[in-house]
Amino acid sequence: MGEDLAAQYLIEKGFEILSRNYRTKIGEIDLIVRKDDFLVFVEVKTRKTKAYGQGFEAVNYKKQQTLRQVANQYLAFEKHREKPNTSMRFDVMDVFIQGETPEMNHIENAF
Repeated sequence: MGEDLAAQYLIEKGFEILSRNYRTKIGEIDLIVRKDDFLVFVEVKTRKTKAYGQGFEAVNYKKQQTLRQVANQYLAFEKHREKPNTSMRFDVMDVFIQGETPEMNHIENAF
């Protein structure tokens, strides 16, 4: 549910969804999106309680390394090659679901 909410949020902000749940043997990237000249790899963390901290806190160094490796694999395939002037970044979407209105925290260029 959190990924669906994050995808809808990004679409409303003008992003184009290129891929959802891109998987390799190494790991997975939740959303790969584009806006203008940016290719963005998005990790979505969904929480129903803040008892164990914010969702973005779970994107530790090890998770960041995995995301970088999966992004490199994504870029290695010819069909995914981007224009040479395309910038890339890693964002985190922290989705907190409690009550009727979910809270969305979009952390751009998170790492």
